[in-house]
Amino acid sequence: MNPALQGLITVLLGVGGCVGYFYFSNQILDRVIFPARGPNAGDNINRANQVRPWLFLFPAIFALGLYLGYPVLETLRLSLTDRSQGGAFVGLANYNQMMAEPKFWEAIRNNMLWLIVVPAASTAFGLLAAQLTDRIAWGNIAKSLIFMPMAISFVGASVIFKLIYDARPADVPQIGVMNAIWMSFEGGPMSILMLRILPTIILAAFAGIVGYVVYLSARAIIEPGRQKSVGMSLLRAVVVVGGAWLVWLSLKSIFGVWTVELAYGVPQQWLTIPFWNSFFLMVVLIWIQTGFAMVILSAALRGIPEETIEAAVIDGANPFDIFFRIKVPQIMGTIMVVWTTITLVVLKVFDIVFAMTNGQWETQVLANYMYDKLFRANDWGVGSASAIVIMLLVTPILVWNVYQARKEMR
Repeated sequence: MNPALQGLITVLLGVGGCVGYFYFSNQILDRVIFPARGPNAGDNINRANQVRPWLFLFPAIFALGLYLGYPVLETLRLSLTDRSQGGAFVGLANYNQMMAEPKFWEAIRNNMLWLIVVPAASTAFGLLAAQLTDRIAWGNIAKSLIFMPMAISFVGASVIFKLIYDARPADVPQIGVMNAIWMSFEGGPMSILMLRILPTIILAAFAGIVGYVVYLSARAIIEPGRQKSVGMSLLRAVVVVGGAWLVWLSLKSIFGVWTVELAYGVPQQWLTIPFWNSFFLMVVLIWIQTGFAMVILSAALRGIPEETIEAAVIDGANPFDIFFRIKVPQIMGTIMVVWTTITLVVLKVFDIVFAMTNGQWETQVLANYMYDKLFRANDWGVGSASAIVIMLLVTPILVWNVYQARKEMR
């Protein structure tokens, strides 16, 4: 059958099915179940009007139950059974086995690292891009270029960056940008400038910015007289702890920049270097999600009342104070929505790791661990248990997002 004709038939059947369902269900409700006649006509009309919304919602509720509710319950059931024993109930044995495996804890560690770095970097770069592109004449063009990676699939972006990290033998021209740049260094003044001084400046600047955010969050927690919600205080505490860890890691990295022995003239297999290879993978997701954060935050920045900024300028505030003390607090709700949305993506990250390293060289994450167990080891028990762990990690963030959305609506 011609694809166009098949598509047309599908649309007609879908639309016709919906119209038929709503028409005939209304007829049955009004004429058979609660007929508007006889001594109870008024009561029947009221009952029909109470049932009608649920009648209209039933297809959506049924579809959600079939495609979301049932898989969750079935996954929970499978996580309590053992395939090698014919699907026998084994209780929490799969969870115990999973927690006894080093690869699971490697995945947990890497997921936590992704959770700290990717949402923070994507949101920060998106906010910076939103602020700067609003100040230049060709800002819309710049925004289009920054947003363009959102149109690329995770696998497509992974292939692009895999080529960027590619390594060839030393006597062959390098097609990977990273190694092409790396092979141009020979240990002279330019190498010291680019590989030691410049990274030190970048890491120090990053530590300074994160330290300032930690300072603001800590001051908001301990400052007397300010009304504090439990959720926001807990969030600020997480920011303080995570930020302090990032500052320490940055300072430690500065020490490593000056003490590491650099292998000049030797192409590097960037994706096989433990710990740092996880950051090379994170760059892909940051590159993609920065455009999303920029678009949302740019709209939020434009919604800030000009009166508040003008008042701050009259009071003598500098651009740094205006940005951090006037603009950022007013769009904090939007920042948190962007942050948590990217966090959900990070918790489910799979494509990038699968396409670039397949979890090797200490880059395993939970979704890839689940895939390995389900489809490579054919162990549905441990695979389903890891899926439940991912769901448990995602659920609080989803609940918080829904709560914040309803709060904004009120």
